[in-house]
Amino acid sequence: MRNYKSEYGAYHSKPDQIANRSSRNKARRKMVAAGKAKPGDSQDVDHRDGNPQNNKRKAAGTSRSKKANQLRQDRTRRVAAAQ
Repeated sequence: MRNYKSEYGAYHSKPDQIANRSSRNKARRKMVAAGKAKPGDSQDVDHRDGNPQNNKRKAAGTSRSKKANQLRQDRTRRVAAAQ
């Protein structure tokens, strides 16, 4: 069984992870303000360069949650198949 309390203490409460989460939330707010996403929609705001601290307009974009999850699963499958 997953222990969320210890997981938070070991990883999510670290200052760099708090900063990353804050930056991701900020990127989401910027996309909502720009009209590219709406509260409660099925859009994921992603950082195209993989850097959550980079909130430049060109570095952040939106994608459908379903499509983003499919891409993540495909990437995981490819890595597992290569090993």
